[in-house]
Amino acid sequence: MSLFSKLFKMFLAVVLIPFVPMMLLLAYYQIHLKDNILETHANLAQMVSASVNQHIEDLGWRLAFAQNISEALQQQKNPTSLLADALAANPDFLMLAVLNSSGKEIYRAGEPQILRQIDPLDLSEDASLPELAKEGRISVSSFEVADGRPISEFIYPLPNGDYLYGILSFFSFLARLQEQRIGTTGHVYFVDRNGEVYANDYWYKPAFDEQTLKQAFTAKSRLIKNLKTPQGTYVGAYAPTPILGAYVAVLQQKSEAYRSIYYTNVILALFLLTIATLSYFGALTFAERLGEPIGALSQAAHEVSRGNLDEKINPEIGWGEFKELINSFNQMTADLKDYQALQLQQQISEMKEQVFRSVAHDLRAPLLGLQGYIYILQSGKISKEEEKNYLELMNQAARNLSSLLEDVLDLSRVQAGMQNPQKEKVDLPALIERVISTLAPTAQEKNLSLQQEINIQSLSVDPKLLQRVITNLVSNAIKFTEKGFVRICANQDEKCYRITIEDSGIGMTAQEVKGLFQKFHQVHADKPGYGLGLFISRQIVEAHGGTLEVTSTPGRGSIFTICLPREDK
Repeated sequence: MSLFSKLFKMFLAVVLIPFVPMMLLLAYYQIHLKDNILETHANLAQMVSASVNQHIEDLGWRLAFAQNISEALQQQKNPTSLLADALAANPDFLMLAVLNSSGKEIYRAGEPQILRQIDPLDLSEDASLPELAKEGRISVSSFEVADGRPISEFIYPLPNGDYLYGILSFFSFLARLQEQRIGTTGHVYFVDRNGEVYANDYWYKPAFDEQTLKQAFTAKSRLIKNLKTPQGTYVGAYAPTPILGAYVAVLQQKSEAYRSIYYTNVILALFLLTIATLSYFGALTFAERLGEPIGALSQAAHEVSRGNLDEKINPEIGWGEFKELINSFNQMTADLKDYQALQLQQQISEMKEQVFRSVAHDLRAPLLGLQGYIYILQSGKISKEEEKNYLELMNQAARNLSSLLEDVLDLSRVQAGMQNPQKEKVDLPALIERVISTLAPTAQEKNLSLQQEINIQSLSVDPKLLQRVITNLVSNAIKFTEKGFVRICANQDEKCYRITIEDSGIGMTAQEVKGLFQKFHQVHADKPGYGLGLFISRQIVEAHGGTLEVTSTPGRGSIFTICLPREDK
């Protein structure tokens, strides 16, 4: 993923992530706002129910004529004319009748149409009549519809022990309720226990699903949140009334009830869309302006880390502090380039000085020896046999001097970082065979057994440098082994190639092993050498990315182990 993409996504996330809790908060707020709207409908339904209760309680004073009827009955007079006057004074009364103390009808009055539909009353089986007489209260029956008019029956105990029966019409009361509006689609409805909505032909009556309304009346909540009709979906609330089996329902089309919420949603959606669009383009612009100088700095830093100090950044792509940073970076690379040149000159000077010191230190003894031999030969005071021996010694000193010069030059190259291996595929058994054939005469002079166990066919190394390391280790093993063997083994595992040179020589103590790979360090000063071979060998192995270690036991020999990393894993 590019730097620009990362910056763009980061800036966009920083701006848009706060929208998540805000959206959740708005969703929570709207859910409760809808419930609050429905609670308003529920309060209105409760107020209408209280009006119905008040309407029924008003029957108490509207039945004041019951005293006159009771007195007429006590005087054994026919109260029919009194009933007719009461009906005329109370248009909501459709029928009045007098029942004797046992519940049988003895007098009646009312609209002829109503009277024809109702048979003579006999409530003698109604066990509630004696209770009404004791309590002296009005009993209102369930809500019904007769001839298209909403009615309810009531029974009122008379002082003389008889009962006044009546049929009360709610038509005018409900007509006043129908005049109440909530918006343009909200109405107050009178509904029976079966979900049937009462309304005459002139009143608005949506095709409510009766079964759904009936189920709503049995629910724990009085809020109606989803009532579907062919005219649309309604919401609202209901409240029970004092009339048995009758409910007041306040219902309004959902689209109108939640219109303010919908408008708010639209406004918020437009607002959020605007913010999101501005955030997108803002993050895009900012990421471009920020990403370009950062990307240029990152690329330039990568080039500098690879040693390319000529890399420059165009200051015009920066702005503000970035421009100052780019200028500082360009100045830093220029200073680093100058410093690198000075450091290289200093390293060359130090290397020359170190080479001169090493040569002066390590060539002094062989040169003095050669000078001594030459002086003796020039004196002419020696025999031919002695002259031959001295010439052989001079030849050996010259060879030692040549070997020392080669070690000193290698040491200088290693310390200057110039000993870089040139890797190629090498036939390891053939390389080991060359080492053994070179050192076999020396081993035979000491009656040593040169053994090999090579289980690696090929590996990627610098053949010249690796042969020199193995030759040096095997030569050292022969030098410090008086009897027994010198063994070369090569194996491999999942991580590395492992080459070991084991001998049965004099071995070393732990203290002697500690300084073994240091420059000019010799464990046994009586043995020939200059203490550079092991140091150079370890440097060569480490230049290959490997390690050179030793384990040794005094009197039992030593094991030198070369580990070279596998590049084919």
